[in-house]
Amino acid sequence: MGENTVTSRFNEIYDATNKQALTFITAKCGNVDDISDILQETYMEVYKVLGEKGADYIENDEAFVIRIAKQKVYKHYSALEKRKSDLSLTVMTGGEEIDLLDEIPDEMDLEDSVCNSELVEQIGAYIKKKPQDIRRIFYLRFSLDLSIKEIAEMMETSESNIKNKLYRTINEIRDFYGKGEAV
Repeated sequence: MGENTVTSRFNEIYDATNKQALTFITAKCGNVDDISDILQETYMEVYKVLGEKGADYIENDEAFVIRIAKQKVYKHYSALEKRKSDLSLTVMTGGEEIDLLDEIPDEMDLEDSVCNSELVEQIGAYIKKKPQDIRRIFYLRFSLDLSIKEIAEMMETSESNIKNKLYRTINEIRDFYGKGEAV
């Protein structure tokens, strides 16, 4: 079994399961900032298993990846509890590679793009101060583009609960920034 076959099979599994794995990890994560690390660890383990057992070892791609993701989430938070260390929190907008200049229409000038960039960072900092469940809801809704129904299912709660938290926070942001206040 060649390395190309394993890599090819890994890429196939990754493409087919990435969104489901990311959604699962996001819903189960205790801290939004841990999502990318746990996702990376999950797929590193998938690649390792393929390398050891062969490209044909995995029969149900999604079930296999979710099982590994579940183990990685558990292991990650078990290790955190043992260390009792605090992780620094970062805002998704700060760590995410967003090139605002690519998304701004040409007629906007640089001053407007700087203002928009600052506003995005301020809103990110505002959301960072919110409880983890609200941060997860925002991440699932705006980063992963999941529906309210999908978020409610992943977080095992009602749609009305998700809507209340989402819309209440959005209204707080509108009120806060509509009055020109700073975080």
